[in-house]
Amino acid sequence: MIVDDDDCIRETVYELLHSENFSVVTANGCAECLQHLRNGFHGLILMDVMMPGKNGWETLREIESHGWMAGNMVIMLTALGAPDDQMDGLQEIVTDYITKPFDPPELIATLRSYITSLQLLQITG
Repeated sequence: MIVDDDDCIRETVYELLHSENFSVVTANGCAECLQHLRNGFHGLILMDVMMPGKNGWETLREIESHGWMAGNMVIMLTALGAPDDQMDGLQEIVTDYITKPFDPPELIATLRSYITSLQLLQITG
């Protein structure tokens, strides 16, 4: 799932992943992300940090408070150079950080690796 309020980024990442045969859903913010999770989404969540309304960290708190981390991995997509102190201990539940602008082949390779790990966890778990 791609969670980003920027239509251009969301559509670009969608097209990139879709062209590589990933199954992709999108959300333009917290509410749509939570709706996908309510509807049973399980997988990798690529989430922007800086969004209006509830930002990525607040959305992550919502996901965790509903118990929806099981079966999911979260990678934060950020224009920030490094994680900052506002995370309030959420670093340990984030799988990785990808900095914008990202290199498309590197993004694909990273996501493939995490999706394979997630699938293996679901098979053995």
